[in-house]
Amino acid sequence: MDHRLLFNLRKFLVPEIVYGIGSLELAGRHARNLGASRVLLVSDPGIRACGWLERVETSLQEADLASATFTDISPNPRDHEVMAGAERYRSEGCDLIVAVGGGSPMDCAKGIGVVATNGGHITDFEGVDEIANPVPPLVFIPTTAGSSADVSQFAIISDTRRRVKIAIVSKMVIPDIALVDPQTTTTMPPELTAATGIDTLCHAFEAAVSTASSPLTDMAADSAIALVVDNLPGACREPDNMRYRDNMMMASLMAGLAFSNASLGIVHAMAHSLGGRMDLAHGECNALLLEKAIVFNYPKTPDVYDRLAARMGLEIDALPPERRAVAIADSVASLRRTIGITQRLGDYGIHVDDLGQLAAMAVHDPCLATNPREADPADIETLYRQIL
Repeated sequence: MDHRLLFNLRKFLVPEIVYGIGSLELAGRHARNLGASRVLLVSDPGIRACGWLERVETSLQEADLASATFTDISPNPRDHEVMAGAERYRSEGCDLIVAVGGGSPMDCAKGIGVVATNGGHITDFEGVDEIANPVPPLVFIPTTAGSSADVSQFAIISDTRRRVKIAIVSKMVIPDIALVDPQTTTTMPPELTAATGIDTLCHAFEAAVSTASSPLTDMAADSAIALVVDNLPGACREPDNMRYRDNMMMASLMAGLAFSNASLGIVHAMAHSLGGRMDLAHGECNALLLEKAIVFNYPKTPDVYDRLAARMGLEIDALPPERRAVAIADSVASLRRTIGITQRLGDYGIHVDDLGQLAAMAVHDPCLATNPREADPADIETLYRQIL
């Protein structure tokens, strides 16, 4: 075999997916099918207040399954929260995890599963393929259209000692089943709809230009971009409109399938650094960084970006190459402003003196490995400075 062909090999990992209104009601049935006897429900107080957690609890009761609940989770899940959840899992004698919520409960649930079957501390598993033992069965129910943790092989956890978000990347943390119910997103406030929607767009852009992309991931990423552009402003403007909500949840799903298999890039490396050190919302960080990353990366993958521009409905063929990147970035910026994301890093209390340390952390993030253009700390610091 020609070993050069090995560089063209790709794999595509997905969970079982049940999509549609009412799918969260199937949690009990699927947990029972996976052999559960006692379930750890991982969520947060906001999801309980919206009523979604109660409906899942009812589903488990109807399947004659006992459960314990863990909801002590921050918006950026901390390492000590994962460890507390793992102790709860063990002390309650659980054998399956159901996560209900956005990226924070789902990432925390993945971390709980890792520690429950592998021992140690959650930060021991930072990086790619560092998990030796399979985690307990995972049934995930997303309630935001953005993180895509319900279908991905990523878990993002805040290391509180180093004040940085770590990426745990492994097929072991891909859920067994994702119950994707677009109706759950109707309780998101407009600012969360906006931030998670831009996160979806960023996932799709970064997966498309990733050095590990493939025709399968391209198909998913391209579809997600078109759906976000066509539906995100409407979802923010009319939160109860199920056409917009359905399309945005599908966009999140497609973007998740893309980035889970193609990985990400410089935007997420920089956002993880920001989120870990400054405890900022992940989606908002991505929203600020994406347009600058497009201009930075464009010279390395112009054909891909031109393809994505077409999916956004942009006509840039008549523009000279040096103007095309700016046109795409300007369109992303216009979308960002339309949905109300207008802040800059300085508005979050970040100062120019912080940028060097932020760049030093971002350069070690595993997401940077698949960025189409190599970046050193000076490049990253310059990008941060552009949005200060």
